[in-house]
Formats: sequence, structure tokens, C-alpha cells
Amino acid sequence: MNIKEVLGSKVLDKNAYEVGTVSDFDFDQKEGTINSMIVSLKKGVFSKEELEVPFEDIETIGGYVILSKELPEAEETEEEVEVQKVEVEKEE
Repeated sequence: MNIKEVLGSKVLDKNAYEVGTVSDFDFDQKEGTINSMIVSLKKGVFSKEELEVPFEDIETIGGYVILSKELPEAEETEEEVEVQKVEVEKEE
């Protein structure tokens, strides 16, 4: 698999939450190795935020890029949902 095939691939965290797409890679030209992958985060239609993921945090690369960690953005989203659930339950 070459880099062109990976660019644009969906990126999932360890819990299979889609966090974004692969937009670029950071290379060490002297060593010839990949340092990190740049992920365009799934935020909204008009917002563009990127995250640099160290190469050691990449579990597998195939149809999807799967990370070995849960990203903070996914955790915050879950916490926000929990807060909303609690608020709804209190209103009833």
C-alpha cells in the first residue's frame, strides 16, 4: 500500500468512533521513516481542525486507519452526551 492510497482514508479511534480523515504525513527525510499522520478532524461542514497523530499510535492501516488510542475529542463528545442525558432525566 502506498501513501496515495491512504490519503483520504477514514480514521477510527480504538472504540471505532470515526474521528476524521488522513490528510497528510510527516516524514523524517534522513531516516526515511514516517513520524506522524495528520488527521483532519470530523467537526463540521465549514470548520477544519487537524490533529497530528504519532506513528506509534497507529494500530493498523487498511480500509480504515485504526488508532490504538481513544482521542480526547471522542471522549468530550461522550461526556457532553452524558450531561445532556442527565439534564433530560432531571427535567422529567
